[in-house]
Amino acid sequence: MPRDLDLSDRAKALEQLGVNPLGHATIVGLVKDVLPETQVGLLVGSRPWPLLAARMNQIREQGGPALLGAHLARLQDDTSFKDASGSAAVGRLVDATLNSLTTPPSEPPAPASPVRIRVSAAAARSRSTTPAAAAPGQQAPTEAAVPAHRQQAGPARGAGRTR
Repeated sequence: MPRDLDLSDRAKALEQLGVNPLGHATIVGLVKDVLPETQVGLLVGSRPWPLLAARMNQIREQGGPALLGAHLARLQDDTSFKDASGSAAVGRLVDATLNSLTTPPSEPPAPASPVRIRVSAAAARSRSTTPAAAAPGQQAPTEAAVPAHRQQAGPARGAGRTR
């Protein structure tokens, strides 16, 4: 990996990674055989494309276009990026492509997993509007640890003032 690799200069990055224009055209053609045109555009236009193209070029040079095609065919079974939109679709498409290139074609496809959102249990508890559970041997609190959203915690501003 070149130290001065600049992914914003696509042509230079492809050259630095050893992907010549003819090889690049071949790779894009193989991707077009597998994905719909809109998804091809998203993938080829993505920032990490030169890195993916370099990996595809390496597979193509070592095993021929058929092996690269077999790797890319795995994308047809991956649904993780098909229902997404915008930058989420691009990210999922890049991830799915990388997965297809790093997993042997003979392996069965991984089951599509739903998008997982990480939630911190401590953060969730700190924002909870429900009473916290009592520790063993203690009585449960009767009020929430944090007031409910948009609910006044104290007297209204200016309450008790007279003009």
